[in-house]
Amino acid sequence: VQLVESGGGLVQAGGSLRLACTASGNIVRVNALGWYRQAPGEERNMVAASSRDGENTAYADSVKGQFTISRDNAKNTQYLQMNSLKPEDSAIYYCAAWEGTMAPSSWGQGTQVTVSS
Repeated sequence: VQLVESGGGLVQAGGSLRLACTASGNIVRVNALGWYRQAPGEERNMVAASSRDGENTAYADSVKGQFTISRDNAKNTQYLQMNSLKPEDSAIYYCAAWEGTMAPSSWGQGTQVTVSS
């Protein structure tokens, strides 16, 4: 499974960004997609995840009510809508895919999100 992210960039605090991640390859085995982020000097942590059918979602406590994960299965694409961005949301955001595993089995290359104060 190959994952390609897009949509990162520089935004002022309070602004919004929408990240996209398109999956290709043997995606039949993918049962969940999600987003992680990693700031300099910190661990990579999960931000949001969604089951393949979109029925089940999970969010990190720090982004509940602020970020929304969604997907368009016809386009094999998932999105992360990020609103009311804060400088502490600055990080590299990675798309992740699970294939029936506890940990993600595939990763995107990452996209930089920078929120200026």
